[in-house]
Amino acid sequence: QAQLVESGGGLVQAGGSLRLSCTASLRTLSIYAMGWFRQAPGKEREFVAAISWSGDSTRYADSVKGRFTISRGNARNTVYLQMNSLKPEDTAVYCCAVDFTRGPPSTLGPEYDYWGQGTQVTVSS
Repeated sequence: QAQLVESGGGLVQAGGSLRLSCTASLRTLSIYAMGWFRQAPGKEREFVAAISWSGDSTRYADSVKGRFTISRGNARNTVYLQMNSLKPEDTAVYCCAVDFTRGPPSTLGPEYDYWGQGTQVTVSS
């Protein structure tokens, strides 16, 4: 079992930056990729970014490439999402998730095993 807790969301003006954090607590030692997804009101959940266990492999949605950066902490159980040049269309609840895989990170939500509750990001125009 795993527990994921996100933090760092908030209200920011367009063009601003936020840094989201997510820490995973697992009952057993495991290797896993971590990802960020978001869901805006009235829209389906969408992939944002993901990173492998080692941190050597990352994937991004086209809509955030060049603006967002995903990284993992040295302890491997924390993932960060640095979000720059934020746009109003980035407004959503951002959730992190864990995928028990040794391979490259997936962009598909059903591949992930555990999810956090999410943190709200609101970008004003």
